[in-house]
Amino acid sequence: MTRLTGKIVIATHNLGKLHEMQKLLEPYGLECVSAGELRLEEPAETGTTFIENALIKARFAAVASGLPALADDSGLCVEALGGRPGVYTADWAERHWYEGSEGRDWYMAMGKVEGLLCAHGPDVGRAAHFACVLALAWPDGVDAVYEGRVDGKMTWPPRGRMGFGFDPVFVPRGDTRTFAELAPDEKHAISHRADAFRKLVADQFNTQA
Repeated sequence: MTRLTGKIVIATHNLGKLHEMQKLLEPYGLECVSAGELRLEEPAETGTTFIENALIKARFAAVASGLPALADDSGLCVEALGGRPGVYTADWAERHWYEGSEGRDWYMAMGKVEGLLCAHGPDVGRAAHFACVLALAWPDGVDAVYEGRVDGKMTWPPRGRMGFGFDPVFVPRGDTRTFAELAPDEKHAISHRADAFRKLVADQFNTQA
């Protein structure tokens, strides 16, 4: 089996995701470089599942860079909304023309979810989960996939200044704070991305999950 060593491309242009992934990989002696640093294009995410989109990004970056590549596809799934926004989570935070390729309006996206929940009435269920798929790809065509999840509920108004995306309106099960109110190390210990990373690490570095 192909194993991770040396240099790896983190196939994202999202700085929040990049920092989380670098932090999680730090103990394993890998040299991480981002797709943004390498000026790689962002491939069209034409998949309809997290797995499909993660593989699209990882395979593209691996071939373009000639290095192993790690990609994440993740999103918020709200039970009362039929699992939306799901794979379209980032699309709900529409880009503004003046913000360039990095800018997304996450407050607007949070408001959109809250508005749809409120439309179901005051007794609407607020159960939700974050899902994450990590895809590893090597330039020779070998790849591997790891899935993670964290359950919780939606809250309003947004709380906290840490994290990114929908973090200010998601309260993980067993806590009263939103993801955006948790210190980075606390979030890294319980997040959907951390869950997927534990599986990746157990597989790639022969550790116990």
